[in-house]
Amino acid sequence: MAENEILTAATLDWLLEEDNPGVRYLALCDLLELRSDHPDLVKARALAHQEGPIARVLDEINPEGYWSKPGPGYTPKYFSTVWSLILLGQLGASVDIDARIGTACEYLLDHALTEYGQFSASGSPGGTVDCLQGNLCTAMLDLGYQDARMEKAFEWMARTVTGEGVAPLGTTGTPLRYYSGKIGPDFACGANDKLACAWGAVKVMLAFSKLPRVQRTPLIKGAIERGVDFLFSVDPADATYPHGYAPRPSGNWWKFGFPVFYVTDLLQNVETLVRLGYGQDPRLQNALQVVWENQDSEGRWPLEYSYSGKTWLDFGEKKQPNKWVTLRAAWVLKNAG
Repeated sequence: MAENEILTAATLDWLLEEDNPGVRYLALCDLLELRSDHPDLVKARALAHQEGPIARVLDEINPEGYWSKPGPGYTPKYFSTVWSLILLGQLGASVDIDARIGTACEYLLDHALTEYGQFSASGSPGGTVDCLQGNLCTAMLDLGYQDARMEKAFEWMARTVTGEGVAPLGTTGTPLRYYSGKIGPDFACGANDKLACAWGAVKVMLAFSKLPRVQRTPLIKGAIERGVDFLFSVDPADATYPHGYAPRPSGNWWKFGFPVFYVTDLLQNVETLVRLGYGQDPRLQNALQVVWENQDSEGRWPLEYSYSGKTWLDFGEKKQPNKWVTLRAAWVLKNAG
């Protein structure tokens, strides 16, 4: 599928406007796929780190490598270290461009990653949960941060999907066990009445989808297979996954937004499955149609889920055409093939 079938020339020009260096950089990189040393991309990448949203977030970092307050960095939402790094990853920030990003990644691993591989909201193994684990594993990949400790993080994440080598909830004497949040295999979550949580599943599977194939161990490959089976256990367009305490699936599935923190939307679910090679799978076609139908008459997508006033900067007005959401949707449709 050629990009001109997805975006009109006017919409592509809109994304490439120089008044938003962050969007321009990602459009050149992800939609036009310029080579990494192309002069236009080199210039856009530098400006995005110097003048765009990346620079705004980095302006708030403590020299030690954390945001808001020291520690594991889960609170306060959505200004602390966890959320700032997730946001930077989605903005296209790179450790190769600004050394402060590497400092922040190292700080996070020192304070939020246990020796057993759990990313934790509290710093101890019991503070682990799928959405946090998946989000931070994805962020480390997006930011280009390499650390041997991440092997344990991906191993733990895979084990929690398959159950291999993880003791049941309530077991004592081993840190490799399920906890009150990460309660069991196949994405079971305490916050979802002990049922499988699709929001958490998407985060975990997105991280696996971005992990280079050469790093996918047999354990990780098995977890990917089980995760794909779960995401296709219902029509992704309907999102009738287990919904625990709620009488119906969250309406936020159909509200495309930016950034994407632990609340997940259909677009991120589709992106994950496309990255895993299922863009042309018949089971994904209804969801892709939903993405198409969200496009307005000018070939743009609106912002429907917003963190306005809740993080370091705003990314547009709700219900208005939005460059960041348009980037997300255009990438999915372009790569669905």
